[in-house]
Order: sequence, then C-alpha cells, then structure tokens
Amino acid sequence: MTTSISYTTIQHHLDTQGLICPEPVMMLHKTIRQADGGELIEILATDPATTRDIPNFCRHLGHTLVHQETLNEAPTYRYLVKKKSA
Repeated sequence: MTTSISYTTIQHHLDTQGLICPEPVMMLHKTIRQADGGELIEILATDPATTRDIPNFCRHLGHTLVHQETLNEAPTYRYLVKKKSA
C-alpha cells in the first residue's frame, strides 16, 4: 500500500508502542470516538497482533485503513486510519 498523505494532514497521533493486545485497539477506539468523520489517525505499534486487529477493527466498524507498513525499528507497525463519515 502506498499513500500520498502528508504528515500535516494527520489530525491524531496514537503511540501504542510497548503496549500489547487489547490496549492498542482500545486506545484506537477511544481516539476514533473523539475524532470527526473523515479525520486521519496515525497509530504506531510494536505488538504484532495489531497487524490483524487494526484491519479487523476498521472492517467491522466501517473505517478506512488508508495505509499499513512495517518500519525497521524494533519492528514498529504504522497505520493510517480514516474515520468514517457520519
């Protein structure tokens, strides 16, 4: 997946590095509730379970997984999620 979204268009940054399931998804759920429709949330995670959990979260709740990548550090997983519009 590639994206042309610039870092400045991301409205919410969620750092869940060092946390394990279910905390990253619970924190994403809280952030999604606070975000407006169409806003972007960046999630950084180190728990490999997020590679399954975050796409499933988006699919089940109707949000868009805009981008997913594995960074070389530790490894770290990076996601961009767009909240569904009302």
